[in-house]
Amino acid sequence: MIFKAENEFISIEVKKYGAELSSFKSKETGIEYLWQGNPDVWYGQSPILFPIVGQILDNKFRVNGQEYEMAKHGIARKRDFELKESGEGYLILTQKWNEETLKQYPYKYVLDIEFRLDGKSLTVNHIVRNEDDKTIYFSIGAHPGFNCKIGDYLEFEENETLVCEKINPDSILDGIHYPTLNNEKIFTITADVFDKDAHVLSGMKSDTLYLKSDVRKEVIKFNFGKAPYLGLWAKPGAEYVCIEPWYGINDSYDKKADISEKRAIQNVEVGSEFSFSWTADIIE
Repeated sequence: MIFKAENEFISIEVKKYGAELSSFKSKETGIEYLWQGNPDVWYGQSPILFPIVGQILDNKFRVNGQEYEMAKHGIARKRDFELKESGEGYLILTQKWNEETLKQYPYKYVLDIEFRLDGKSLTVNHIVRNEDDKTIYFSIGAHPGFNCKIGDYLEFEENETLVCEKINPDSILDGIHYPTLNNEKIFTITADVFDKDAHVLSGMKSDTLYLKSDVRKEVIKFNFGKAPYLGLWAKPGAEYVCIEPWYGINDSYDKKADISEKRAIQNVEVGSEFSFSWTADIIE
């Protein structure tokens, strides 16, 4: 099932399965800005990463001495969401814990994803609510893929000198820091820039970057807020780029005794909530 929302300028489509954004289109020009999920390249489009981001070591983690198993990027993207609310220019989808999720992730959670249109702008808000009787621990991230061409580039709002980490073939952090930008703004999308998988960036001064081209006038302005990590990724040579705000990160080989000790883990107290959002503006 597909849910739709629109305003005078843009339209979106969102899948029931995973609350995955599947279209972000200009009504004025008819241009589709979101990657359309070619399964021969990358079947995804904009998965929701929860309650882990990336890969955990051996697909396993522990909570209070008990071991659980979870695949890459967590369980939310592999479950249906329900339509909670809709209206002119917005959708709110929701997913909550059940007995099956408790076997993989022993916390009672509610995850709402809000899609709101304002002019030529789309804001996606992610809200984690704690329905348990104890603190819950989690990571969460976004993974939207935007259409582009080789030679297009990402321009940060400020000059950046960034920490960049990468993952090995098992999707585990390799422990090496790679120089990325030296008081510069431009990250160019070349055919081989993602040969060694994603660039996991941190230390950003900017909260905004722009997806630009030297041959097309259309621009995506992307605000990632205060996310501590920003993943940039695509299949090598593919004509899209994922801009991924993360509140969490892949595991390293330094195994932790409990999920609460995991690097960049988030937590929500009983009866409280956590939220983060990203915004994409179309400039034509």
